[in-house]
Amino acid sequence: MDFGLNGKTALVFGASGGLGAAMARALAAEGVNVVLAARNEAALGALATELAGLGVRTHAMRWDLADLAGHDAQVAAAEAALGPIDILVNNTGGPPPTPAAGQDPQVWLAQFNAMVLSVIRITDLVLPGMRARKWGRIITSASSGVIAPIPNLGISNTLRASLVAWSKTLSREVARDGVTSNVIVPGRVATDRITFLDEQRAKREGRDFDEIQRESAASIPAGRYGDPAEYGAAAAFLASRQASYITGSVLRIDGGMIPNI
Repeated sequence: MDFGLNGKTALVFGASGGLGAAMARALAAEGVNVVLAARNEAALGALATELAGLGVRTHAMRWDLADLAGHDAQVAAAEAALGPIDILVNNTGGPPPTPAAGQDPQVWLAQFNAMVLSVIRITDLVLPGMRARKWGRIITSASSGVIAPIPNLGISNTLRASLVAWSKTLSREVARDGVTSNVIVPGRVATDRITFLDEQRAKREGRDFDEIQRESAASIPAGRYGDPAEYGAAAAFLASRQASYITGSVLRIDGGMIPNI
């Protein structure tokens, strides 16, 4: 199936690995030129070289989402490198595991700036161009915690849920301009972040790491962790012309894991 994306330009955050890199690969496979943004310059450079082998243009940028003052200049540099942004993939790192209660207000503020306000600001910077061209895709990667809060991820559950409300509100404002805004939600997809969380759980519970992973996989109806490429494919579909009537939605890529309707 031709997704109709050849020659479009995407800005993908968290592209140095995990879900971000998977989404960048899936878009590049559809002929999308990709600005790769993250803090790990070495990993970005390697991925840029890999994707250039697919015949698309790439540009790697060190980008710290917590640096709110730098976003205007960074967006301008990204568009100077590859042209106006047609597809924005908002994919932020997760905060450390914590309960919801008793967290320092400064920790909440720092994570809000990096995970929420940065996403809103960068979207506001690329959105006018999308609306003027009557085409755009805003894809925000969240967490299953926005549907079923995950124990000991109090900050993540709270802040990512705010992005779901923002995305839904935004989708109604821009739909007539040919711009869609959707959220994608991973279940347990095999990334370094999931490995870290499994390790932390094993330490908290005094259990073996392999036992934690076996138990977790067994609790998923599909019987396994997801492949990052499966997540990337879902993001590429939401960017496609075929998905032009899908907006304001939350798409689960979870193997049936999330129990809520």
